[in-house]
Order: sequence, then structure tokens, then C-alpha cells
Amino acid sequence: MSRNVVRIFALLLLAIGLIVPMATHALDRGTFPVPQVDDKPNAGQLQVAVFAGGCFWGTQSVFERVKGVKKTVVGYAGGKKETATYDQVTTETTGHAESVQVLYDPAVITYGQLLRIFFSVAHDPTQLNRQGPDEGTSYRSAIFYMTPDQQRIAQAYITQLDAAHVFKSKIVTEVTPLKGFYRGEEYHQDYALHNPLNPYILVCDRPKIEALKKEYPDLFVEYKGQ
Repeated sequence: MSRNVVRIFALLLLAIGLIVPMATHALDRGTFPVPQVDDKPNAGQLQVAVFAGGCFWGTQSVFERVKGVKKTVVGYAGGKKETATYDQVTTETTGHAESVQVLYDPAVITYGQLLRIFFSVAHDPTQLNRQGPDEGTSYRSAIFYMTPDQQRIAQAYITQLDAAHVFKSKIVTEVTPLKGFYRGEEYHQDYALHNPLNPYILVCDRPKIEALKKEYPDLFVEYKGQ
């Protein structure tokens, strides 16, 4: 069965209430833990973070609306450069995950704050190799760290969330070194922004944006494209 057919079927299940939309797990900002281990605000150079949490359309639509984020790019991480195309990744044989590269200003937002948004709003970190209607290893939850500090902060935050039993199930997010990030096709860039009435965007991604706006109003910014 093709991925598009699976998505259409899943959207029908969402519409009749047999599948819960991905953003409904977001918890109230006042109760979702602040990272105990984090960087301090730093007025140095812009930093890069890479996250994977289901379809990259939705992950990008969240992070590009976060104050302090200067640019986002959707692409592929976890596999080899020669297999980093959408047609190849959708075979679920390349090792890639649909990912988002986030360029951010550490003087405005810390890596830990990005992680808090990633876990509370951008996706459900307890779903193994799937998010909502999308299933496969390319939709896995992953943090691709670029520095030892990113690894340390990410692992500490997962431990903190599990210890606090924030989620009913154990977090399955991978924390793995970034070996390469490969930019996705142009038609995938800012897809949710350019296709706001797409049924998939309305059901799966728009609720994430609304959750970000509600739970983190001081970090939410309107986004109109780059």
C-alpha cells in the first residue's frame, strides 16, 4: 500500500475519532518540566540543532515559529548521502529519518528550550517508528546531536521526563550523533505554510502550531516564509 493511500486512510480514521491527533498529548506549559540541565543564554554565534519527529512538514511548522530560530530546513539524516531522496527514503530501507535542521540564536533560546518544545508540542516521543498516520523508521523520533553538550542535555532531559512520568509510556527517542544532514526537495520546504488547506496539514500539523501558540506564547512568532 502506498504512503499516500495509508495517509488518506489514517485521515479518515482521525476524522471519525479512531486515531488521536498527534498534538493532543501536549501538556500545559506550567506542568511540562523545564530542563534541569541546559546551556546558559549565550551571545556567541548561531547554533544548529537537528530533530526528527514524524513527517518533517509538521516539525518544521513548529520550529519556524519559535522566537530565536533564524532558519529551518527539512531534509534527511541517519543514512548515506546517496540515498537521501524522498523516493528512496519512503522505501524505509535507507536508514534516514525525515528531519529538520534548526538554526537558532543561543542568546534568545537555549538548546534545552528547543528540546522542551520538541517533546511537548512537536511530536509524541513515545511512539516507536511512527507518528499519527505515518509509519516507518523514517518517521522515528530522534535527536541528532552535533556536540557533546547537545548529547548531554538531550540525554539528561529524557531521563528527567521519564523519571517524572510525564508520559504514560517510556520515551523512545534516539539520541545519536549527526553524521550528515541532506537538504530535502524544494517542494517539501515550508510545505505546511504553502499548503495550509491540505487535509493532512489541517489534521496533523495545524494543531501543533496552535499548541505552540497556546503553551509558549512568549516564544511564539508568526511566520510568513523566508
